[in-house]
Amino acid sequence: MEKFKELGISDTIIRALSDMGFEEPTPIQAQAIPTLLSGKDLVGQAQTGTGKTAAFGIPLLENIKTASGAIYGIILAPTRELAIQVAEEMNKLGQFSNINTLPIYGGQDIQRQIKALQRKPQIIVATPGRLMDHMERRTIKLTDVRMVVLDEADEMLNMGFIEDIEKILSATPDSRQTLLFSATMPRQIQNLAQKFLKEPALISVKAKEVTVPLIEQYYMELQDRQKFDVLCRLLDIQSPELAIVFGRTKRRVDELFEALKKRGYSAEGIHGDLTQPKRDAVIRQFREGTIDILVATDVAARGLDVSGVTHVYNFDIPQDPESYVHRVGRTGRAGQTGSAMTFVIPRELEHLRSIERLTKRKIVRMPVPTLSEAIEGQQRLAVEKLLNQIEEGNLESYRGRAEDLLAETDSVSLISAALKLLTKEPDTTPIKITEEAPLRSRSFGGRRKPPENRKGAPSGKPRYKSGGFKK
Repeated sequence: MEKFKELGISDTIIRALSDMGFEEPTPIQAQAIPTLLSGKDLVGQAQTGTGKTAAFGIPLLENIKTASGAIYGIILAPTRELAIQVAEEMNKLGQFSNINTLPIYGGQDIQRQIKALQRKPQIIVATPGRLMDHMERRTIKLTDVRMVVLDEADEMLNMGFIEDIEKILSATPDSRQTLLFSATMPRQIQNLAQKFLKEPALISVKAKEVTVPLIEQYYMELQDRQKFDVLCRLLDIQSPELAIVFGRTKRRVDELFEALKKRGYSAEGIHGDLTQPKRDAVIRQFREGTIDILVATDVAARGLDVSGVTHVYNFDIPQDPESYVHRVGRTGRAGQTGSAMTFVIPRELEHLRSIERLTKRKIVRMPVPTLSEAIEGQQRLAVEKLLNQIEEGNLESYRGRAEDLLAETDSVSLISAALKLLTKEPDTTPIKITEEAPLRSRSFGGRRKPPENRKGAPSGKPRYKSGGFKK
């Protein structure tokens, strides 16, 4: 923890970091924490998975000196899931500081939130729309706010929250410290920073630092109708401990997780149409390992931070390179290895090249696995189960019966039968997944075409723009 101490962090926060299992700061934490403790505004260009919550959360907690009962800090997040995730991490960081963080988001009963606000939390993590509701009801007042954090500002822009953000910032004191974090820096985000931030420090953690070498990245070229059977074969061969399968649409997610369950896999799905309690329940099951395959859309999985995800499968290639970086960043976290596989229809290969250019990383082509390879993978897993059981021991009560069997049957036949019982034979029952049209190559280098009349995304300009912040 010495490197954290060198950043000027107090012992109570150091204790919390140690309890959470952190050993040393990530690059963005090492750069941002001293800057923010000095009181400067900051613009940080960083993806999820870089440790940016602690990068802004630690200085925010450090700056709260007294429990005055007023709201000291506001953190704005684009989705309910991210608001909950950030609030959970803030409460862990502040567990020995007597500082409370409350998530405020749509979909939860507002009266319940009003009661929670009466307990005087010092930090609010909110989605813009629900925060505006509380401001109009006068259940949240921003007159004493000393720090405002805009987390994933580009995503809030894409969701049409830019005007709400401007109203919220205008309701806070001019003396506040303002932090803006964004994976990309389109012109409107740059304009927002120029309008509301005072001589901000600029910090950038580029995509190539996010997609760390510990994540093995592959793609398979195949037709849409082949994808589901190939996914099942990969699951049989690779036997992931925890896996996330990304689909492009809500319909795709629904069809996929239902089809996986029919094939005998432990899977559930999340997307924006599910109720918040249902999404919370599914994510909790995934965290606890009750299910080992989570099927999700990009929006539903944004901000999702679950340790132990070993494999990510892009059933559909994402519509922009930045989303790819976000998806594969769900695995290989906290220094662990991970694997990402992307299914690509031949007409989508140019999108894949755009991803390679952005991430500065060659994605390796892998041949489509055969059914016999899937069977071999299951047999290999059965062998591992047997060997692991031998290592664990506690077999004494079975030895007598084993010796009786060996007296009647040869050992090879006996072990063959055990392997057969332990092997999950691949299910080849035909399952129909509705085909989706492939992404067409566009002049944006594979990026999403901007909507014509959407607030926060002017016609004729790409919604996603890589590159740094310009003062």
